[in-house]
Amino acid sequence: MTNKEIQDQIAELKSDYIRIQGDLDKIEATGGNVSNAEKQLQQIETQLKALNTQLAENK
Repeated sequence: MTNKEIQDQIAELKSDYIRIQGDLDKIEATGGNVSNAEKQLQQIETQLKALNTQLAENK
């Protein structure tokens, strides 16, 4: 994977993270179950960490 592709994936994941975090805030405000959204955020964090590591190794 090229550095550009990795950076594009990182940008997309960050966008998803922000969207899910906003959804999580809304769910919390209404007293809903936030466990699914929290799991998604954890998965994105793991993916971002892996991509950042890969990007650092490519440089």
